[in-house]
Amino acid sequence: MSKFNWEARSKAGSQQKGVMEATSTALVEAQLKRYGFTGISVKEEGKGLSMELKLPSFGGGKVETKELVVFTRQFATMIDSGLPLVQCLDILAGQQDKQAFKSILYKVKEDVESGSTFADALAKHPKAFDQLYVNLVAAGEVGGILDTILNRLAAYIEKAMKLKKQVKGAMVYPATIMSIAVIVIGVILVFVIPTFAKMFADFGSDLPAPTKFVIALSNFLKKYLIVMIVGFFVLSAAFKKYYATAKGRKLIDSLALKAPIVGPLIRKVSVAKFTRTLGTMISSGVPIMDGLEIVAKTAGNKIVEEAIYKVRQAISEGKTIAEPLEECGVFPPMVVQMISVGEATGAMDAMLNKIADFYDDEVDDAVGALTSMMEPLLMVFLGTTVGGLVVAMYLPIFKLAGAVGG
Repeated sequence: MSKFNWEARSKAGSQQKGVMEATSTALVEAQLKRYGFTGISVKEEGKGLSMELKLPSFGGGKVETKELVVFTRQFATMIDSGLPLVQCLDILAGQQDKQAFKSILYKVKEDVESGSTFADALAKHPKAFDQLYVNLVAAGEVGGILDTILNRLAAYIEKAMKLKKQVKGAMVYPATIMSIAVIVIGVILVFVIPTFAKMFADFGSDLPAPTKFVIALSNFLKKYLIVMIVGFFVLSAAFKKYYATAKGRKLIDSLALKAPIVGPLIRKVSVAKFTRTLGTMISSGVPIMDGLEIVAKTAGNKIVEEAIYKVRQAISEGKTIAEPLEECGVFPPMVVQMISVGEATGAMDAMLNKIADFYDDEVDDAVGALTSMMEPLLMVFLGTTVGGLVVAMYLPIFKLAGAVGG
C-alpha cells in the first residue's frame, strides 16, 4: 500500500489536509467522499497530483469538444443496442483520428477490463472527461441508464458549446476591428507621417496645430515603440498574475458583472450555465449537494461561484434552494421564482431546463444587439481616426495651395 497526501473541503466548508494509506487514489477519493468531503485533490507521496478537481472544460487539453460529443453520441447508441461496454470502447477507440483521444480511450478500456467502474476509469483523464462528465456517468452506471445519461451529456455539451460560440462571436468582431484599427494607425504614424513631416520641413512655413500634433505623436511612437510593446506584454502578464489570485479574480469578476454593456451579458451566460448544468445533473440522479459543488466550478465567475457555494451551505442547513438564491442577489427575481415553483411542484429539473432554454435565447438576442451596436461605433471610430490623420497631414498642402492661388 502507498501513502497519499490529500486536501479537501469539509462539510463545514473549511479546507483540510491529511495522509491516508491505500492502493490507489480512487480509493482515497471514495473514502473521503463517504466522510462528506468535497473539492478533493490527491497525490501520492513523492509524485505529482494524480487527480485534481479543476474547472470543468469539455474537451479540455488535447481532446476537442466536437470529438467528445461524437464519442458520447456513438457510445450511447452502442450501449442502447446491447453491446458490452469494453467492446464499445474498443470499437470507438479504434476509429478515432486523433492519437491523443485514441490513447485515452484504450487506457479507459484497460482500466474497465481490470475491474474499475467506467466512471473511475474516466476520472483518471480529467483533461478529456471533466468532473461533471464523470459524475453523470457514475449516476448512469448506478441507475442502469447509462445510454440515457450519455445522450443527455451529449445534448448538454452541444448546448454549452453553442453558448460559448455565441459569446466568442460577440467578442471576436470588435476585437478584430480594433486590432485592424491599431495596425493601420500604427503603420500610418510610423511609416507614412515621417515622409510628410520631412516634406513639410522643406516648406519652411508654420504648420497647423493638428499637423504638429500628429507629427509629434509619430515621433513619440517611433521613439518609444519598443518600450510600449514590452510594456503591453508586462502589463498583460501582471494582469494575468493578479487575476490568478483569489482577491484579483473576485475584484475583476465583480467589475465585469457591473460593466454597463458586457455585465448583463455575463450575468445571462452565468444563469444559463447554472440552470442547464444543475438541471442536467438533477434529472440524471446526481444528489443536489454534489450537483451544486460541480456547478460552482463551472460558473466561470468568482462572484457567481461564491453565491452558489453559499446556496449549497444554506441547503445543508435545511433551507430551500430558492431562499439563498434570492439572498445572494446574483440571480434575477424571475429565475428565483421559477426555481421556487419547481421545488414546490417537484419538477426542479424540468423548470431549470426551461430557464436555461429561455436564457440561451436571451444570450442570443444580447449578442445580436451587442454586435449591431458595436458595428457602427467601431466604423465611426476607425473612420474618424484614420480620416483625422489624413486631413491633418493634408492641411498644410491646402494652406499652401490657397496661398499660391491667392
